[in-house]
Amino acid sequence: MQQTPTFAITPTEEELARLNRRLEFVPSTVKDPAALSREQVAAFNRDGFVKGLRIFDDAEADAQRRWFDDLLARVTAAGGDSYSISTAHMKYGPVYDLLTHPRIVAYVTDLLGPNVIGWGSHYFCKMPRDGKSVSWHQDASYWPLSPSKTITVWLAIDDADSKNACMKFLPGSHLFGHLEYRESTLDEGNVLGQTVEEIERFGTPVDVELKAGEISLHSDLLLHGSGANTSDRRRCGLTLR
Repeated sequence: MQQTPTFAITPTEEELARLNRRLEFVPSTVKDPAALSREQVAAFNRDGFVKGLRIFDDAEADAQRRWFDDLLARVTAAGGDSYSISTAHMKYGPVYDLLTHPRIVAYVTDLLGPNVIGWGSHYFCKMPRDGKSVSWHQDASYWPLSPSKTITVWLAIDDADSKNACMKFLPGSHLFGHLEYRESTLDEGNVLGQTVEEIERFGTPVDVELKAGEISLHSDLLLHGSGANTSDRRRCGLTLR
């Protein structure tokens, strides 16, 4: 029998644990992709991600950055911080336009098929030397969704590289299913509060370096994370789901 969730909007850890979710990778079966190549679709199924897809040219990327700079200034003036801009597509028209952008949607539908729903958005903005990290985690752990078929789009607002704490992916880790994690303590400075430990069991991480205006796509079961930004450069990205 299908479970009826009893939580209001965001479930607690206890509520998630009670849900009978099917958390296993569902490979793409799209035969004739329009935006991606067949090799890229095969790479997504094998590795759990595709990266370096250009969405905006330099001028368009600059415009996205300027718009975010203004938004961040308004949010922080109101008492928020650089990680607090969540469900942004429900509050700001330009973010909704990104969630529904034809070039982005074309890549997603090449992996999921034509029937997709855009439901989430969150800016992850690491200010220079802010000291916060995102520990190794799987996106599917946080969501009351079954089966696990969400793709996270990560749009680079700033250039992201190894020096300013770009994301790291663990290729193929999505094929291990849902992994055990521990909840982080406050003094760890972990933005998302979960940590999968001993990730070396699952392979070797790779840096996901992106230029502003490029995206990566990853499975909701792919292990990923990022260290603290110890550089003098900001590193901002927008996640779309």
